[in-house]
Amino acid sequence: MTSASIDLNADLGEGFGRWRLTDDEQLLSVVTSANVACGFHAGDAATMRRVCDLAAERGVRIGAQVSYRDLAGFGRRSMDVPADELAAEVAYQIGALEVFARAAGSRVSYVKPHGALYNRVVRDEEQATAVVEGVLLAGGQRPVLGLPGSRFLGIASKAGLPVVAEAFADRAYTAEGTLVPRGQEGAVVTDEVTVVERSLSMARSGVVTSHCGRPVGVRARSLCLHGDTPGAVGLARRVRERLEGAGVRVEAFA
Repeated sequence: MTSASIDLNADLGEGFGRWRLTDDEQLLSVVTSANVACGFHAGDAATMRRVCDLAAERGVRIGAQVSYRDLAGFGRRSMDVPADELAAEVAYQIGALEVFARAAGSRVSYVKPHGALYNRVVRDEEQATAVVEGVLLAGGQRPVLGLPGSRFLGIASKAGLPVVAEAFADRAYTAEGTLVPRGQEGAVVTDEVTVVERSLSMARSGVVTSHCGRPVGVRARSLCLHGDTPGAVGLARRVRERLEGAGVRVEAFA
């Protein structure tokens, strides 16, 4: 099934103090949606404000990338957080980013979990429900971004939130359509040609080749390009050029 359009999102604002991981300014010239770190896995007030200002100037949609409270582990360590506490922390992160988005003349247009939380809510109903409750607690009916077929998107849809399925250009997939854990060899796809062609295949036909060589259906409205991979900016540009050259419209979903 050919997709008429696709959104390109990237994780941005992943720094703290003087340390910066992502090239926010350059990536914001390529992507259409920015998943902004809200201080729990990365990011601080000044970083959030700067990224929101840049995104608003360029017409890029601002999304809250919510995480477990895990600065030391970059939000990639699974944590057992009580449901009521997790819901409050999700709402807290969205609220913090909303202040800077509004000050920039924009708003928080969607919410996406990060790292270990993203993977946890694929199957964990309690944690997925807590994240959805946090989004609702923050107010409004913001769309949520997640893995196709996940418990998270299913629960969010039942709660009345718009759901947006996403695919990953530079992450390996299992035969079940989930992401290969980062600790496993080959979990991150770094070959430029492979990433570009995978992106086109997912955008046009909703299919990607899994880690074990089997085709997997991945129908998605948004395509994630990780900002912390080597050569991320150049790769993102080539992906966008390839998509547009093939007649795929690159535009925000929100």
